Amino acid sequence: MASQKFVKELKRTHYCGQLSGSLVGQKVVLMGWVETRRDHGSLIFIDLRDREGIVQVVLDPKNPDSSSAKDLRSEYVLAVEGIVRERPAGMINSKIKTGEIEIETIRCEILNESAVPPFQIDDENVNEMLRLKYRYLDLRSPVLQKSLMTRHKVLQLVRRFLSENGFIEVETPIMFKSTPEGARDYLVPSRVNPGTFYALPQSPQILKQLLMIANFDRYFQIARCFRDEDLRADRQPEFSQIDIEMSFIDQEDIIEMNEKMLRLIWKEIKGINVGVIPRMTFQEAMDRYGSDKPDTRFGMELKDLGKIVQGCGFKVFDDTLSRGGFIRGIAVPTGATYSRAQLDKLTEMAKKAGAKGLVWIKWDAAGVTSSVAKFFTPEKLKDILIATGAQQGDAVLIVGDDFEIMCASLNVLRLHLGKELKQIDNKSYQFLWVTDFPLLEYSPEDKRWMARHHPFTSPADDAFDDLLKKNEKNYGKMLAKAYDLVCNGYEMGGGSVRIYRNEIQQAMFKVLGMTEEETQSKFGFFLEAFKYGAPPHGGIAWGLDRLVMLLCETDAIREVIAFPKTAKASCLMSDCPSEVSRDQLVEVGIRLSPQAEKNLEDTKKSGH
Repeated sequence: MASQKFVKELKRTHYCGQLSGSLVGQKVVLMGWVETRRDHGSLIFIDLRDREGIVQVVLDPKNPDSSSAKDLRSEYVLAVEGIVRERPAGMINSKIKTGEIEIETIRCEILNESAVPPFQIDDENVNEMLRLKYRYLDLRSPVLQKSLMTRHKVLQLVRRFLSENGFIEVETPIMFKSTPEGARDYLVPSRVNPGTFYALPQSPQILKQLLMIANFDRYFQIARCFRDEDLRADRQPEFSQIDIEMSFIDQEDIIEMNEKMLRLIWKEIKGINVGVIPRMTFQEAMDRYGSDKPDTRFGMELKDLGKIVQGCGFKVFDDTLSRGGFIRGIAVPTGATYSRAQLDKLTEMAKKAGAKGLVWIKWDAAGVTSSVAKFFTPEKLKDILIATGAQQGDAVLIVGDDFEIMCASLNVLRLHLGKELKQIDNKSYQFLWVTDFPLLEYSPEDKRWMARHHPFTSPADDAFDDLLKKNEKNYGKMLAKAYDLVCNGYEMGGGSVRIYRNEIQQAMFKVLGMTEEETQSKFGFFLEAFKYGAPPHGGIAWGLDRLVMLLCETDAIREVIAFPKTAKASCLMSDCPSEVSRDQLVEVGIRLSPQAEKNLEDTKKSGH
């Protein structure tokens, strides 16, 4: 350590994980972290780790230039100069890329020491909260290193592909205008203009449309976006999206371009040739799978049982059908072996998804049994089994309710059972375009129509007249020029052809219940731009985090983000969000509410 030759004089020549037998006999300089240290008395063996992998280093403590070897501990930062040599016969380690070689040390130097880590870096069973608290240590693990390397490669592929296809990368503002029409905005108070606020963008939607009006023709951006909403395993308060917009196109142009990019990514990252990507309308996806982002890697599709059970005297089904509801079921392979406790658990899952209950039918060697057997003849029960595609040994699960609740309940059961019964090939990728989404959906809570996608999505051509004439009886039937790219049950990307005519855009705002004053306040600048010749345009946004999550074969989005938040939108490592000084609040004209003050006091008392 006293020589301090490394870094200043001796520069790194190779990464540990990139060494191979072709370098045997050559001198190399390596720098990294001590993974493990094994003291064999006359020799000390070190596994030296950097971002590319691990290599075994052999040190002789008698060598004056390696005298620091006896002081080495896990996670010490070490520099080594040595000769690459083949490992002795019988000592090859096939578990690592460099397992056929090792480094015979000429000199080594401890560049920095390390405290004892709170967990072993390569231990995959560490509590996630502890991992997030020490994220900079967790990021040293091979799994996370590989995930972030994959993310980097995807970004480079996307930038290269889009640039080669005439797209221009443009950065749009992070601080922009609040135009709430979806999730909650994150607000930023202005010190210079007291009482006013910026919003962090949920999407660069308006800005990229303005770029089309500005004649940039083809735009893309790796955009940071922010949404103040409840979190899930595949959702974060801040996220990245591959944002794309094109002018003078229709839906087919956008889909074709994005399929080319998808094929490139999967070929380069996974070595997989993606074939023809099927398409399915929104209605077909809901009818068959109960979801607009169906996992098509397995069957267990929903089957309509309304005509079969109609008039059978089971009041629940009769009432559902009389009010325009739906009766559908799924066949569960080997479900005839389910115990009453297992069926009760599935019933509770359906209820949590909104269903009032769950009907089951089992078909085993002894015959057919059901929770509603007294209401149906044996022949009718057999008809239900046949209609769902059930075989002997299977069960059928049935939900009767309004369409959305019926779909949501059976979708939850289908996905759960698909995993539990190992119906899913976790190594396969099933892509799907879902098209022809409804333009609008009615919100009973708000007592108004809302945009299914966003208010800038173009209606289908045959819906223009109904929109302009405010023909409300047809609002629920109007379709949108919208499309989602789905993979293995995840929405990987979503987009639409946009409204580009001023009168259509204003009509859309009116249908959504916005007054003229509201429209001008929120979108006046946008509508003003439409007066100056907006081209036909459309685009798509890919969820970058979700894309990388799929490529890395994980179902937790936190595993592909360097510094993610918890389910409560907090960072355990930096302890944010955190309190700011009173002076800072005064500067931006903010006073905390009594509830916020109490929350801060409670937080201090709890020691968090």
